Amino acid sequence: SIILTPAMLIVWALGLVLAFHLGAWGQGWFSAKLGLVVALTGYQGWMGVYGRKLANGTRPLENRTLRIMTEIPGIATAIIVV
Repeated sequence: SIILTPAMLIVWALGLVLAFHLGAWGQGWFSAKLGLVVALTGYQGWMGVYGRKLANGTRPLENRTLRIMTEIPGIATAIIVV
C-alpha cells in the first residue's frame, strides 16, 4: 500500500490547484507530466513496501538491479521538471 506523507499530500494538492488555475487539463504536456508523477508516486509506494521487506530480512533483488532502480526517481524528476 502507498503511504502518503503530509508533504506528498501538500505537493499533490498544490499541483492540482495549479493545474486548475492554469487550465492545463487536456494539454499534452500536462498529461505526460501527470502520468510521470502518478508513476513516481506508485514507485515511492513500491519502494516503501520493499524497504519493509528489507527490514524483515528478505532481499529479493540483486545489487545491480537496486543500483539501477535508485536512478529512476532522479531521471523521472528531471523529465517532469523539464
